[in-house]
Amino acid sequence: MKPIFFFMTSVAMLFAINDQVRVLADDPPATEILFDFNGDFDVSTVETRGVSVSLVGSSENRKLQLETGHDTDWPGISLNPKNEKWDGTAYQNVSFDITNLRQQAFELGLRIDNPQGDAGNNFTVMTQVGAGETKTVSGQLYTTPYRFSKPLKLEGMHAAPGQTTIDPANIVEIVIFLRTPDKDHLFTIDNVRFDTPMTAVDPEQFMPFIDEFGQFEHADWPEKVFSVDDLQKQKDLEALDLKNRPGPKEFGRFGGWTKGPQLQQSKFFRTEKVDGKWWLVDPDGRLFWSHGIDSIDTRFGGTGISDRESYFKNLPAAEDELAQFYGTSTWAYGFYSSRVPFETYNFLNANLSRKYGAAWKSEFAKLAHTRVKSWGMNTLASWADPEICQQKKTPYVSFVHVKKGPVLVGAKKMWTQFHDVFDIEFRAAIAKGIRECEFAADDPWCIGFFIDNELYWGNQTDLASWTLSCPEEQAAKKEFIKDLNAKYETIDKLNQAWETDHEDWEALAMSTSVPEGDSAKTDLLKFTAKSSETYFRIVKEELAKVAPNQLYLGCRFIWDNPTAVRSACKHCDVVSFNRYLYDVESLDLPAGQDKPVVIGEFHFGAIDRGAFHPSKVPAKDQQHRAECYRNFVRSALRNPLIVGTHWFAYHSEPTAGRGDGENYHIGFVDACDTPYQELVNAARQIGNEMYAYRSDGTKANVEAVK
Repeated sequence: MKPIFFFMTSVAMLFAINDQVRVLADDPPATEILFDFNGDFDVSTVETRGVSVSLVGSSENRKLQLETGHDTDWPGISLNPKNEKWDGTAYQNVSFDITNLRQQAFELGLRIDNPQGDAGNNFTVMTQVGAGETKTVSGQLYTTPYRFSKPLKLEGMHAAPGQTTIDPANIVEIVIFLRTPDKDHLFTIDNVRFDTPMTAVDPEQFMPFIDEFGQFEHADWPEKVFSVDDLQKQKDLEALDLKNRPGPKEFGRFGGWTKGPQLQQSKFFRTEKVDGKWWLVDPDGRLFWSHGIDSIDTRFGGTGISDRESYFKNLPAAEDELAQFYGTSTWAYGFYSSRVPFETYNFLNANLSRKYGAAWKSEFAKLAHTRVKSWGMNTLASWADPEICQQKKTPYVSFVHVKKGPVLVGAKKMWTQFHDVFDIEFRAAIAKGIRECEFAADDPWCIGFFIDNELYWGNQTDLASWTLSCPEEQAAKKEFIKDLNAKYETIDKLNQAWETDHEDWEALAMSTSVPEGDSAKTDLLKFTAKSSETYFRIVKEELAKVAPNQLYLGCRFIWDNPTAVRSACKHCDVVSFNRYLYDVESLDLPAGQDKPVVIGEFHFGAIDRGAFHPSKVPAKDQQHRAECYRNFVRSALRNPLIVGTHWFAYHSEPTAGRGDGENYHIGFVDACDTPYQELVNAARQIGNEMYAYRSDGTKANVEAVK
């Protein structure tokens, strides 16, 4: 079964079981067709950008065929209503069916616009369409398949119950597009529609909606916790399960492949290419493929309660023992960004205390190693608690944060802003971050070091363009002008080449404008490459001072370009990517590059167990989530470059959102520390098969996991 990009949950699952929520029934048709392209549909009404469109099939069963080039960054089409607008109030989704007619995948977007959609009045989803794949793509008008009968605004969550993503009664455009294709593509779309009828709920019966365990109050699901006794029963059941399934028999002490070839032993992990495939090699000389999980730490369970007290049922009183899990936070985006510091409550830690008693922290650490091995994994990946890593029971990666270093003022800011790598303080900031992880230096259990996280690199000229838009005192700008001066010698020659009119070099330094057109492109490309190269070189040099024989695992690209990746290939031992996709078999490096690759983050989420947000890579339910997991890791095992996959994250995010509002259902374990058994079973299956699968593409002699 191919992954399907849409949010599906059952109204019956959400409400019929619990009678404390009063349901007001609506009864719209199952779907409302907007375009089926049959009959006398006029193809000239479709607005195109870098796409040619035509109708295929009989007049009773037509589809719209799109053929894209790859010279336009965002080729696509716009569909508009015959009248002024569409009204989708009665439905959760805008959906359509797509068939990829070629054997090459592409990333596709669906954007749903209100008036002035370019000004942010839109909702956009992205998905991967596999080679030859047929699937349904959906974008949400509401976050859940129910709405409130009276206005109820719920804050501080990326997806909150009953909220709209845009105004569903005022849809003026549907945009279907590809993200920066590098090949031509051919596909059909059909049955553009509203679907998933909505149910109305009385908000007065809905509040509070988070129970004392941090779970959604108004739904039941398998393994939901209703009492401390339930936590104890689950602990005992899991203990028996872990005892009976201690881990793959083929794993050595580091998790390497004991049935594989015996290579030379060494003190630290290294990389090696064997039979055309990249591998890690553990200190015992065994081939090692990093099957890991991120964020094994108790820091990540807090949710904001300030200005949201009505959301929560039975928060502990000040004198209650569980009141120790109140806290304050200053880390915030969105709702809480103007409310810092704000009060939080950590339901995860409270539940660990209920479940394991006073020694819950040490029990958490011990259980983490046991679980990881039992689940067929061999790596404590990014964001793991350093104290757990230092127990030397499971290989781990170290994560270096670069804090308070100089930034490129003109750079576009995403999670972070790009560094000014030519400022002398940049090297100092890198060195300070590495020193904070010095416990991992000279530790054979440390696979290597990630340094930085999800930097925004822009396109292949952006680092240079951003530099020109900086003030004159920016170190990077001084470096760029020095290079230009050396090349052109006079400002007149530069003006002639760039088609600019700067009076002198000082005027260029004071200017924050960027040349239009392609006249300066060669110089912009060159300085962007120099900036990228300087970044990775300095990081490598500073890491070598502390951990000269351990692996540099890169910066975990999520936004990248070929220039940045080439620079990473030159200096990193392993190039890392965070890839929220369904498949990475076709992931490749720029032409001429050959380096091992690790996937630093991936995940899939579903909302069938009391969650509101399935993440940007949704699954239909827990079983489908497990299927997506197996498919993704197997696709990585088939890719000769990839040497590991790290799932993000160990626990699902708080149901009511963390400080930045994220409330994704992405854990192997929920807020009550209950593993999602379907996902655990999938990971165990991968752990038992992965070395044989990686080596020869088969699952021979794989122990079945049920």
